[in-house]
Amino acid sequence: MTFTPLRLFSQEKSQSIRAQFPILEQSVNNEPLIYFDNAATSQTPHSVVEALADYYHYDNANIHRGVHTLAERATRAYEGSRHYIANFIGAKDASEVIFTSGTTDGINFLARGLVEDQLETDDIILTTPLEHHSNLVPWQELCQRKGAKLEYMALNEDFQVNLSVLKKRNTENIRAIVIQHVSNVLGVEQPIQALSEWAREHDILLIVDGAQAIPHQAINVNDLGIDAYCFSGHKAYGPTGVGICYLNERHHQQARPVQYGGEMIHFVGDYESNYKDSPWKFEAGTPPIAQAIALQTALEYINQIGVEAIAQHEAALTQQLYQGLQEIDGIELYQSPDIIARNPHGIISFNFTTIHPHDAASAYDMEGIAVRAGHHCAQVLMRNLDVAATLRASVGMYNTAAEVEQFLLVTKKIKEFFDYVSI
Repeated sequence: MTFTPLRLFSQEKSQSIRAQFPILEQSVNNEPLIYFDNAATSQTPHSVVEALADYYHYDNANIHRGVHTLAERATRAYEGSRHYIANFIGAKDASEVIFTSGTTDGINFLARGLVEDQLETDDIILTTPLEHHSNLVPWQELCQRKGAKLEYMALNEDFQVNLSVLKKRNTENIRAIVIQHVSNVLGVEQPIQALSEWAREHDILLIVDGAQAIPHQAINVNDLGIDAYCFSGHKAYGPTGVGICYLNERHHQQARPVQYGGEMIHFVGDYESNYKDSPWKFEAGTPPIAQAIALQTALEYINQIGVEAIAQHEAALTQQLYQGLQEIDGIELYQSPDIIARNPHGIISFNFTTIHPHDAASAYDMEGIAVRAGHHCAQVLMRNLDVAATLRASVGMYNTAAEVEQFLLVTKKIKEFFDYVSI
């Protein structure tokens, strides 16, 4: 299959971007670092590191709790970030943006604070076999507690939800669909818009894990019509320890906090208390202030480069990587060319047919290349693929065509080495 040509960044543009990521300038095992593990964690540009340092150097104070200058500056920056993020994801109001510690934290909050009280014995939560454990285990636990059922939706040959099959289901007991926007293993994008239309028609909650989508494409949660959307800062060129849970305003009164204590209260009586409105009632205690502020800086950087330009560049690299691996004997790819053509989200999963993925990952590391090996927190999908683990190469905005070519040369070198030692 021949892919449609896509536009890479110019050499000058790539050099400019890479200059903002000092971690990329190092050598690993005496080789220039090639960082192809972006689906696990992306690197952070100078501006994000500086935003973290500036907070601690000049504005370090607890938010919402003081009238002194530092506290007021910290509060303005924190709440300013919330408003920027609301605009970035297309939320109607900043009250729909809840700061969390990451995607896992957000999904656990939704399971306990939004869905649990609506779930009864024999009710159904729908999901897919592609889910990351962070969007599967919380729902398994919830269903076990409530006597409900977790069921997997049928997929088509490209691992997307089969909408025709779904629309034939009896919807009487279905309470929620919990689904990733983009797979962290296959890069497959699910038809969220179509799922949203069907879910709204049947009064079914739609909760989306957006961790792999947010750094690669424009997101408008209002246009998608979803109930909740979670993502992590560290996959979007931001800091670790912070994430976002978008919760549509129609759920603000019904959803309950799952953590209690300072900051989220309105009035504390001797024996009972009441709470603030959203989002603050869902943010008990001191939040990750510096990280929340720096997350705005990371998203500003994405906007500065341009979401569409980043998507084009990463798609071109993904296709180059896939085509190169296709041409190497003894490589098994787990995505079809059609999947790559329609879902070029920077992720390629593959294996050497005669080399364990962990051995191969170690060999890549000896050549300065960082890739991920394992089940990628997706053991259900691994069983569906009939493998225990895969290798995963995932690209970001700062990766280059030259790095892809070097990766392919090293792949051939690894295969030749293991072929030789096995003789």
